[in-house]
Amino acid sequence: MIQVNQLSKKYNGTTVLNIEHLEIPKGQSLGLVGNNGAGKTTFFSLLLDLIQPSTGSIINNGILVNASEDWKPFTAAFIDESFLIGYLTPEEYFYFIGDLRGQNKADIDALLEKYEEFFNGEILKNKKYLRDLSKGNQKKVGIIATLIGNPEVVILDEPFANLDPTTVNRLKKVIKELAENKDITILVSSHDLQHTVEVCDRIVALNKGEIVKDIQTSEETLQELEMFFAV
Repeated sequence: MIQVNQLSKKYNGTTVLNIEHLEIPKGQSLGLVGNNGAGKTTFFSLLLDLIQPSTGSIINNGILVNASEDWKPFTAAFIDESFLIGYLTPEEYFYFIGDLRGQNKADIDALLEKYEEFFNGEILKNKKYLRDLSKGNQKKVGIIATLIGNPEVVILDEPFANLDPTTVNRLKKVIKELAENKDITILVSSHDLQHTVEVCDRIVALNKGEIVKDIQTSEETLQELEMFFAV
């Protein structure tokens, strides 16, 4: 589904990402872990054509990401609140995204009803603009908006940050349910090793822009990662 070859990104002569080769098959849930500055957000930004690579390429379902926009209809992401439109209410934003992705109001209402528990009564029908919501509630809106239109690739950058423990558990349930659909490829980045291991069947660890571990999730994975990052 996603192929990465000889990919690098440099800023002022400093290499912040250098991935020789990475393949993410269709239907896999992949967790990207690492410390601050490891290159996780840089990788996602390249994957979404928000920045240009210094060398190499990313191919998403046969499409060269930085040469065509044909990957956009089947790819959805939430990186941070800059993806939102602050002067809209959550409902207005969901309907706007739905319109972009060919979904009607009834489609969106059905999706929102499915995630009522995740919203916990804090998002809908409150007549608040997105800019006035807490960081955690903005994140809830952004995450569910990625699911509009049944994307084949879902990208979530630090989805567990700024969420209370109950919402984190509900989000893990949402991601696990998505991962059961083998038509959906999920990429999750996080500082939180435990949460990421719980929801992903493969973990790629980055350190200073390079892949240092690439492992299938097992009972030993969390301990292995904790030992690695404890050094």
